[in-house]
Amino acid sequence: MGACVSTSSQTASEPVIRPEYWAEACTYLSEKDRVMRRLIQTYPDSVLQSRGDAWTTLSRSIVGQQISVKAAQTVWDRLMQRVAVFTPTSVLALSVDDMRQAGLSVRKVEYLTDLAKHFVSGALSPDEWGQQGDEDIIRALIEVRGIGRWTAEMFLIFYLLRPNVLPLDDVGLVNGIRAAYFSGEPITRHDMRELALAWQPYRTVATWYIWRSLDPVPVLY
Repeated sequence: MGACVSTSSQTASEPVIRPEYWAEACTYLSEKDRVMRRLIQTYPDSVLQSRGDAWTTLSRSIVGQQISVKAAQTVWDRLMQRVAVFTPTSVLALSVDDMRQAGLSVRKVEYLTDLAKHFVSGALSPDEWGQQGDEDIIRALIEVRGIGRWTAEMFLIFYLLRPNVLPLDDVGLVNGIRAAYFSGEPITRHDMRELALAWQPYRTVATWYIWRSLDPVPVLY
């Protein structure tokens, strides 16, 4: 699993939201799939969490692309020093030099600016996401420069807590399924889809436990 967003700078006072469907999903998956049953029993206290806001979460996903979590945090902290409040409008008020001096590459400056414009214009409207399907939200997100399908899927999982996301391009999920179900043999996207039929409508939860089989400590997003 790649790192989409680091939230290590968030305080303990910020609300943490857990999916209401988690217990029901664990019972369902345990009945449908013996590998899932074993993983759920192995990591009984592991649960998906959401915190932060959509704008900040997506911004951090851009800042953290292709660099280490530590480096991403350094750049983020420097960026925060340049605004009184981190909003789309405050980012658009920054100069390119301001953002470059914070450590952002030229490409990431373009990406973050484009994201801010999408929020300011209303092209991205979090208030509408509750009524929209996963694919509709993905289509809207990938219109932003620097956000691809994988990042959009991670956003669906870790921010919106959507229950039935299957990120087929996630390396951790591919490796975890190979190890848990195919004795390490190569697999195709078709193999993954077929396997995940038994996980519906809780493919997010199954994906979460596959990730835990590779790394017992959840990454916070």
